[in-house]
Amino acid sequence: MGEEAVKMEKAVHLVISGRVQGVFYRYTAQKVATRLGVRGWVKNLPNGRVEIIAVGNSAEIETFIAWCQEGPPGAVVTQVDLEPLPEIPETKEFSILY
Repeated sequence: MGEEAVKMEKAVHLVISGRVQGVFYRYTAQKVATRLGVRGWVKNLPNGRVEIIAVGNSAEIETFIAWCQEGPPGAVVTQVDLEPLPEIPETKEFSILY
């Protein structure tokens, strides 16, 4: 099962645009990701967007992406750029990077 579980994992790179800074987006993303079992990180970008690397199984990732498209209360997400990553980064938890 171990090898199959690894093969079923996927990793995505997300860049979220809109009113996504100053609305607890990173904090809430960390809480949602941890609850779903998604690993990776989230950080604010200087241009006002939020960047995320997310790793997990397909169902976890799809649920997390759906949350990212809405964000926390107070956020106004106008665009989510999504790119699958060819390799799974080594991650043990979901972190907020500063």
